[in-house]
Amino acid sequence: MKPENQPGDPGRVILIDKPLEWTSFDVVKKLKWACKFKKIGHAGTLDPLATGLLILCTGKKTKEIDSYQAQEKEYTGTLVLGRTTPSVDLETEFDAEFDTSAITAGDVKAAVAQLTGSIQQIPPIYSAIRVNGERLYERARRGETADQVEGGIKSRTVEISAFDITTDTLGTDPFPTLHFRIVCSKGTYIRSLVRDLGLLLRNGAYMSSLRRTRIGAFRIEDADSIEGFIEKCKEQSA
Repeated sequence: MKPENQPGDPGRVILIDKPLEWTSFDVVKKLKWACKFKKIGHAGTLDPLATGLLILCTGKKTKEIDSYQAQEKEYTGTLVLGRTTPSVDLETEFDAEFDTSAITAGDVKAAVAQLTGSIQQIPPIYSAIRVNGERLYERARRGETADQVEGGIKSRTVEISAFDITTDTLGTDPFPTLHFRIVCSKGTYIRSLVRDLGLLLRNGAYMSSLRRTRIGAFRIEDADSIEGFIEKCKEQSA
């Protein structure tokens, strides 16, 4: 393969289907080494426990990363009612349980409506946001709670264009699973939406799976696996 980032090289945009338990930076490192990219970065982090569309840019295309990060995103996933974890996903252990027997589909619909449109959202403490020079997740891993962060965690305005519950197990399970589809703006934390849905239901919730399916006009159907893309690199360099 011709070395990237030579004078006049425009770079490229790469779509990868990030696997479970890989960090976004893991993907960057792997492709940088395997495909010999001199300059490569990703346009929007996915948590290790999330899968799906990751945009990477090489060479001069890295100057466009901010524009890709700003585009609308779509996710599908599952959340579970009746339990909470500090991280609002399965990174941490369960810390509370609630009775879900009185929750109805109507209750869920009303709560989802309050979390649709232009809303104020507080990021989860298990996030990479810096407060007073330190990542929030570093504080969380020391056992600090959001209430212990000096000055608090500031809310932000985000746009939730769609929050659809596609299927649910309400009434059939003490810990009902809700399958969802969410379309949202840059800066939205899906775990915060899950946390806030639980609070609006006077209950608890955590996210059990998450998959990013779209960023702007880019779709997961057009993405390569890491192994598949590396194989293409090898074929082009042969």
